[in-house]
Amino acid sequence: MSEHHPRFTPPDDDTQDDDAFLERELGLHARGVELVRMEGRVFLRFAGAVRVDGLHVEYRLVPSRGVLAKPSKWRKMDLLARRALVEERATRDAVDDLNQEVEEFVREIADQADEFGFDPMLFLHVLEELETSEPAEFVFDRIRQRLLHAGEREQEERHAARTKESINLAEYPASFDVANKMARRFIALLGPTNSGKTHRAMEHLAQADSGVYLAPLRLLALENYERLQNTVDADGEPIKVSLITGEERRLAEGATHVASTVEMLDTKTPVQVAVIDEIQMLADRDRGAAWTAAVCGAPASTVYLVGAPEARRAIEALAERLECPLEVHVLKRKAPLSMEPGAVRKLRNLKRGDAVIAFSRREVLMWRDMITEMGLSVATVYGNLSPEVRRAQAERFREGQADIVVGTDALAMGLNMPIQRIVMTTAVKYNGVEEEEISAALAKQIAGRAGRYGVHEEGFVAGYDDDTHEVMRSLMKEKIPPVPASGFAVAPSLEQLHRISSVTGETSLVKLLKRFVHNIDVPDGFFYPRITEEQNERAEWLDTLDLSVAEKFTMSLVPISTRVPTLESAWSHWAQSLAKRKVCKLQPHPQELFWQNLQEVEDTCRMYSAYAWLGYRMPEFFPSIEEAQTLAREASERVDALLQQQNAATRKRQAKKERGRW
Repeated sequence: MSEHHPRFTPPDDDTQDDDAFLERELGLHARGVELVRMEGRVFLRFAGAVRVDGLHVEYRLVPSRGVLAKPSKWRKMDLLARRALVEERATRDAVDDLNQEVEEFVREIADQADEFGFDPMLFLHVLEELETSEPAEFVFDRIRQRLLHAGEREQEERHAARTKESINLAEYPASFDVANKMARRFIALLGPTNSGKTHRAMEHLAQADSGVYLAPLRLLALENYERLQNTVDADGEPIKVSLITGEERRLAEGATHVASTVEMLDTKTPVQVAVIDEIQMLADRDRGAAWTAAVCGAPASTVYLVGAPEARRAIEALAERLECPLEVHVLKRKAPLSMEPGAVRKLRNLKRGDAVIAFSRREVLMWRDMITEMGLSVATVYGNLSPEVRRAQAERFREGQADIVVGTDALAMGLNMPIQRIVMTTAVKYNGVEEEEISAALAKQIAGRAGRYGVHEEGFVAGYDDDTHEVMRSLMKEKIPPVPASGFAVAPSLEQLHRISSVTGETSLVKLLKRFVHNIDVPDGFFYPRITEEQNERAEWLDTLDLSVAEKFTMSLVPISTRVPTLESAWSHWAQSLAKRKVCKLQPHPQELFWQNLQEVEDTCRMYSAYAWLGYRMPEFFPSIEEAQTLAREASERVDALLQQQNAATRKRQAKKERGRW
C-alpha cells in the first residue's frame, strides 16, 4: 500500500458511521478487506479465493494480525489513530500472505481428505461462510480436527467391519479342530457336595486307556494326579500320569493320563475320556471362558461334565449346539445335612471336627488365635496359601493333629476333610467392591463340606451368632438359579488378536481387546466375548512398553496380584526387562524367608510361582524355572512352619495362663 494518501477529511455528520467512513476513505472493499465489529472485538477480515488442483475455494478470514482492539479501546481512539492502525495491518503484503496460507492449507486438507476418501469441500466450504473474529490459524486447526475426527470415525467403522468379518463367534467350536472332527458324547454327573460325582467320574477316567482330568484349582489337579498315580490299569500296572498346571510340569515318560488345570487343556491330543470338574463354573465372571473352551475343545470320545445340578440347562444347551449326545445323571448327597437348632454363640461350644469359616485372611488368623487360646489345635486354610500348604494343613486336620480347621471359602472347593460341622462366623463377604451377603450357591457349597461320607453319618451347619445362623438357615432353603443357557464366555486367544491386528493394523493391546469385545461378530449371543478388568488395566500400562502383541498378551495373563505392591513391582520389573530384551534370572536369597513375616513369605511364594508360569511361556527371557519351583516349595514349607509355630506359641501362652490361675 502506498505511503502517500489523499488528504484525510473527517466526517462532517455525527450520524455517519466512522468505520464505514474509514472503509470508503481507504478503499478497503476494493481490496477484499472489511472492518468488522463483533464478539467484543474490532478486526479486519480479508476475502479472496484460491485454486488448488482443480479446487476453487473462496474464503473470508481474519489474518494473524487482523484483530485491532476491543470496542471500548477503539471508541477512545480518534479517527487518525484508527486510520493509522488499519493502514498498518491491511497492507498488500498482509493480503498476499494470507492468500498463500490459505493455498497451502487447502492443499494440506485436500491431500488428507484424499487419504480417507473424503470430498475436501466438505471441510473447506466453511472458509467462506464463517462469521468469527478468530484468526485464520485457529480456523485452520478446527478444520484439521474435524477432518481428523471424521477420518478416525471412518477408520473405526472400517476396522470394526473388518474385525467383524475376521471373527465370527458362531464358528467358535469349529476352531477346536481335533474335538470338532471327533464323535464325542457327554455324560453329566450332577449333584451337591458329597454326592460322589467326582469319585464316579475319576473311576471311569482311571479305567480308560487314556484321559485327562481338568480341575478349577492347582490343588485339585494335584490331588487327582496323585490319585491316578495310585491306581492300576486293566493290566494291573500303575497308571502313568503327568501333572500340568500353569506353574508346574511333572511329565511322566509314556504318560497315558494327564491331571491339569482347566486353562491348560491340550486340545490337540485325542484321548478316550475327559473329566471337566466344577462345570457350574461356566457362569464364573472371570474364568467361565476356560470352561466354555474345555466343553467345546476337549478332544475326548467321552466327556464327563461334573458339577452342581444348576448347570443342567447350560449343559443341555451346549450339547445341542455342539451336536453331542448327552446323558444326565443326577446324584443325591450320600450323608444328610442339617441346620443346628441354634447358633454356636461361644468359643467353648466349638468342638473337634468343626470347620470355622471366615472370609478374609485377617479374620481367619484372628479366629485361629482365639480358638487356640481355648486349648484346641487349629489347621488353617485360605486362598493366599499355596496348594502345598493348604494340603499340608488339611492333612493335619485329617490325621487328627488339629482339632478344628479355620478357613475361608477356599475350603468349599477341592479339599476333602472329615468335617462334621460347618460354623459360619459371617454370611457377608467382600466382592471386590463392597461387602455383600454370600449367594445361596456358595453357602450350600461350603455347608456341603460337612458330614464326609464314610466318616460321619450326618453333617451339620450353624452360624456362630444368631444373625448369621438365621441367614444361613434361609440360604440353605433358597433355590439356586440355573446357570444361563446362553451367553457362554469366550476369552480372546492370541491367534484371534493377531487376526484383528492383521486387518486393522493396530498393535495396541487395549485397542485389540476392545475390538474383540465390541466388534467381533456375535450372531445369536450364544457365545459371548469376555475379558477381565484386570487384563484390561494391565494392557493399558503394557502398551507403553516396546513389546510385541504376543508379549503384551502373555504379560497381561501372568497369575499374580498386581494389587499387592511387592507382587506388582515384580510383575512390572519382568515386563520392563522383557521390553529391554534382558534375561531375567532369579537371584535367590534363601535366608530372607527367615526374616519375613507370614504375609511376606506368602507373597514370596506367589511371586516364585508366577515366575515359573512365565518361564514356561518365555524360557529364553525367564530361564530360572527349576529355581523358581524350588524356592516356591521352600517358601510353602516356611509358611506351613510359621502357621504351626504360631499355633503352638498361642497354645503355650494359654497353657502358661492356665498354670498361673492354678
